[in-house]
Amino acid sequence: MKESKNILRDSHGRVHSYLRISLTERCNLRCTYCMPENGVQLAPKSHLMTYEEVYDIARLFVKHGVTKIRLTGGEPLVRKDIPVILEKLARLPVELSMTSNAITIDRFIPDLKKYGVKNLNISLDSLDRKKFEQITRRNQFDKVYSNILLLIKEGFKVKVNAVLIKGFNDNEIIKFIHLTEKLPVSVRFIEFMPFDGNKWDMAKMVSYNDVMNRVHAVFQKEDLLKLSDAPHDTSKNFKIKGYIGSFAIISSVTNPFCDSCNRLRITANGQLKNCLFSSSESDLLTPLRQGKSIEGIIQKAVQAKFKIRGGMDTLKKLQDPDLHSNNRSMISIGG
Repeated sequence: MKESKNILRDSHGRVHSYLRISLTERCNLRCTYCMPENGVQLAPKSHLMTYEEVYDIARLFVKHGVTKIRLTGGEPLVRKDIPVILEKLARLPVELSMTSNAITIDRFIPDLKKYGVKNLNISLDSLDRKKFEQITRRNQFDKVYSNILLLIKEGFKVKVNAVLIKGFNDNEIIKFIHLTEKLPVSVRFIEFMPFDGNKWDMAKMVSYNDVMNRVHAVFQKEDLLKLSDAPHDTSKNFKIKGYIGSFAIISSVTNPFCDSCNRLRITANGQLKNCLFSSSESDLLTPLRQGKSIEGIIQKAVQAKFKIRGGMDTLKKLQDPDLHSNNRSMISIGG
């Protein structure tokens, strides 16, 4: 049998068809789990990918089998050339989606529709105005919530991402689930993950089991419906009988989905990360600007991908700050 030359197949047999591209390190919120308290050293504009470079890199990945691209940040909509980026990426035979905090997304609804962006992940970590301001360091709850309702009205498929932190918003789990009673949204509870500067520790994390214990305490067993998870899905999906929407749990820490991972990430300054938890990166932008082929670099980076969580294959390793603090802060990786 002829050996496969797929540069997006790693040494564990996983084929990567999903690319997340961060367009900027900038954001109009300052979420505590994402951005260090003192901010981050932003890369100079000249070090960031231009819209042409975003397209050229994306086109190469699509050539080798990527079928889905998600645009992230920072907040991707703070890029002034976002309509141009959308227009160029829409030329590719790929599903295009976006993660946003929704503060300004109402201004871009015509562009999103025009260029076929139907799936939107919106970050919302609390349904309480004061808590929202506390975690984001900004008073924008009403704007975000009203824009979520607007996106639903305009026909977008909306997922609401909530990072759970013990003692802060874990008492809102049921409130978030009740949100799905009348709204066709998927609320996704995300385990708090360690990144540089976010003061992570295991005691702050709300696990998959913690979420389900709260669910079972409120809802009858026969009313909790397990939904089918899509191939390569990062979440375990459920709904309450009679509710329009659904909810899910992304348990990257306690129950990682590494075996079926098909994701790669490009940072705003053109670094390829083969895993969200990995501290290693591969520079694509410099050789691209030098007119060199980057396919060999991509293949080498994919081949170097660890089987589990960037090599942190036990919770003990994950709790070692010498291992996880070498990674970037979330804001500079891309959500």
